[in-house]
Amino acid sequence: MELRQRLTLFAVTIAVAPFVLAGCTAERRSGARPAEGRAVPPNLALTPGDQSRDVPVTAEIGAHVTGGRITAVRLRDDQGKAVKAEPREDGSAWVPSKPLQHQRTYTAEVTATGDGGGTTTRKVTFTTMKKPEKPPITSTLYFADKRTYGTAMPVTVAFDPPIPKEARADVQRRLFVKTDPPQPGTWSWLDDGSQVYYRAPDFWRPGTVISVRTGLEGLPIGKDYVGDADRSATSKIGRQVALEVDNATKQMSVFREGKLIRKIPVSLGKPSTPTSSGKMVIMEKHEQTTFDTRGEPNGGYVIDVEDAQRLTWGGEFIHGAPWSEGDQGKVNVSHGCTNISAAAADWLMGITQVGDLVTFKGTEVQLQAGNGWTAWNVSWDEFVKGSALPVASGLRPAPVQTPHPGAVAGGSPAPAPSVRGR
Repeated sequence: MELRQRLTLFAVTIAVAPFVLAGCTAERRSGARPAEGRAVPPNLALTPGDQSRDVPVTAEIGAHVTGGRITAVRLRDDQGKAVKAEPREDGSAWVPSKPLQHQRTYTAEVTATGDGGGTTTRKVTFTTMKKPEKPPITSTLYFADKRTYGTAMPVTVAFDPPIPKEARADVQRRLFVKTDPPQPGTWSWLDDGSQVYYRAPDFWRPGTVISVRTGLEGLPIGKDYVGDADRSATSKIGRQVALEVDNATKQMSVFREGKLIRKIPVSLGKPSTPTSSGKMVIMEKHEQTTFDTRGEPNGGYVIDVEDAQRLTWGGEFIHGAPWSEGDQGKVNVSHGCTNISAAAADWLMGITQVGDLVTFKGTEVQLQAGNGWTAWNVSWDEFVKGSALPVASGLRPAPVQTPHPGAVAGGSPAPAPSVRGR
């Protein structure tokens, strides 16, 4: 019977074996031949293999144990300096907290203790590859350090060029999320590979601390690229705020902790430049910004606006619009933005946070995947289908049950984000 050490790690998703080179070395056991009544040492195999060369700097110390559990892991560089590492959730590997250095030699020593008390210690030495000549894929982590976000804040990583389908599992293994208190979730890719989102089945609980690491520096990605950087950020979730905008009534409802605190008249996009319907997330907040739409379809104007909150990459904002206050609550006249009064926009800036959910309904067009942080615009059942790795059984949707006879049946951020809104 195979037993593996179960230790809490960085990632909340269940990961499969890491990207490491195969191979193993001879074992050192506590006894040459188990005698009657003597503790039997466990079997232990490690990766990378001993004396492996050209190992990527994203290498992890893989450990497979039969008949015991890991009780000690030591990783040192060629100068004897200890390298900090943390275990994956399934105990299959230890992940260095920072990328290894190119063309350096490392030694890993792992000890496993058997069910009856015997021990096995294995040691491997490997050398990392030289700095690759392949160009890096540019990654952007939309989750900053030491911030307070809304309860709908997805962890978003964008890629340029997009990640090919066959490389997404390797990339996803190197994306780690830890929540305190624990609130497990999973990653989900846009179909074109330009963005990947992390969220839980439900909105984050206020007060949750989220730590993110995108450990991509030096990771081989497909045949032509490598990862560009290793980034980390830790932030917390603030109070629950949500906005609901109904085109039928031309009203915005503002909720805090589930209670309606204000209704605000709005003017949305006119028929030629409609506002999108769907679930959006506040991405940016600007006390003042300039919309420059020269050269864009239905654009051609430059205007300064105050108290603007971005909702999409395509240029849909909520902002103060004193020029349309006579139309607000009555008719849609904007270029796709949500126009509210200057006083209401100033008040709303003090209520909302980046990461708050904004839901629009009843407009002429639907929100397109990837036009903003659209992780909440699909059901959880659909969201988990976008993972490139197996999803933990507790997070997978329940299988559809065939009713008994007679039973009653119950995309991609733009390189330069547009500011077409007005």
